[in-house]
Amino acid sequence: MKRQAPKPRDLRPLLKFKKPTMSGRKRRLAAALTLDDLRVIAKRRTPKAAFDYTDGAADGEVSLARAREAFADVQFNPAILRDVSTVDTSRVVLGERVAWPFGIAPTGFTRMMHAEGEVAGAQAAAAAGIPFSLSTMGTTSIEDVAAAAPGGRHWFQLYMWKDRDRSMALVDRAAKAGYDTLLVTVDVPVAGARLRDVRNGMTIPPTLTPRTVLNAIPRPEWWWNFLTTEPLAFASLDAWSGTVADLLDTMFDPTVTYADLAWIKEQWPGKVVVKGVQTVDDARRLADAGVDAVLLSNHGGRQLDRAPVPFHLLPEVVKAVGSEVEVHLDTGIMSGQDIVAALAHGATFTLVGRAYLYGLMAGGRPGVDRMIEILTGQITRTMRLLGVASLDELNPEHVTQLVRWGPRPI
Repeated sequence: MKRQAPKPRDLRPLLKFKKPTMSGRKRRLAAALTLDDLRVIAKRRTPKAAFDYTDGAADGEVSLARAREAFADVQFNPAILRDVSTVDTSRVVLGERVAWPFGIAPTGFTRMMHAEGEVAGAQAAAAAGIPFSLSTMGTTSIEDVAAAAPGGRHWFQLYMWKDRDRSMALVDRAAKAGYDTLLVTVDVPVAGARLRDVRNGMTIPPTLTPRTVLNAIPRPEWWWNFLTTEPLAFASLDAWSGTVADLLDTMFDPTVTYADLAWIKEQWPGKVVVKGVQTVDDARRLADAGVDAVLLSNHGGRQLDRAPVPFHLLPEVVKAVGSEVEVHLDTGIMSGQDIVAALAHGATFTLVGRAYLYGLMAGGRPGVDRMIEILTGQITRTMRLLGVASLDELNPEHVTQLVRWGPRPI
């Protein structure tokens, strides 16, 4: 092998150094290539009680694990020799076109995860052209979220309380503030057994104990933001000083029925989505009741543990009611590939909750932007690798659900 001394002009291109990024947050977020990476950053920067509230589920957390396994057990079946130089990732959802086939799910206690809270989520969603859903248990008011992202599309999630007048007062405020869709959540007659929260003694506002103080030492930014911004409170509720589980059991009404849903629907001028559907029969009955969409969800595994996996239920529901109502899906989504798989199985739209909060905890508004950037990049790449140029081209032939476990024959 012939050798020669390297010449300066040959070395020059090899000696270009990357310009250093002075912002620690920018460096962290740029290094996050997946939602799991954002989760790791979030755990490192957020006190245990707040992180576990987001990360945890009910009882043994079996429902959440199974939902994520369901997506992991998807086999994609790509088509080749297709022109995918450009792809259309938009879709008409509840009468309006959105830029991407996912939105931000309603999450409670959001400013506990990061002081920017719902404002960061609403602004990031508006910038990306996707809907943002505000929870009844939100920590920013209905009006302030709308004002923070005036060009965004806002949905309001309703828990029906025992005090019906107060519940409907929130619905009226949302309509007046320009929210176009009401997500009626129906899987919370009582709070699920969220054992991480019980063990952490999580309260609103957070309680300072020797353990929480020790946990705060390596997380000074979170505590500085918490102590120097508006006190944490539920924007739609009176002050509460007990545990989260006690609050939920005090508020939620276990007597809500289909008749109550019809009453709500009569008073709401926009679209109605029912969130928490877990059987084909209920999806059929809701379609007959005239709702605009059913949202297959087991509340991210946070209510009934070992509940049906929404992704497994999806093909049956689409077959039963997909020609009459839109079928949306959440629970277990941790990548753009998961979203593409859901769309191929017939979902109209998806929502992400934990993914959003991981981004928020990792870096506030820039962290949410990074979460959206990761998902949109994965969606676009997966579509191209599958050989589809638009979401409407996705169909069940693009995915095979591998079987890890199933019902035991009787």
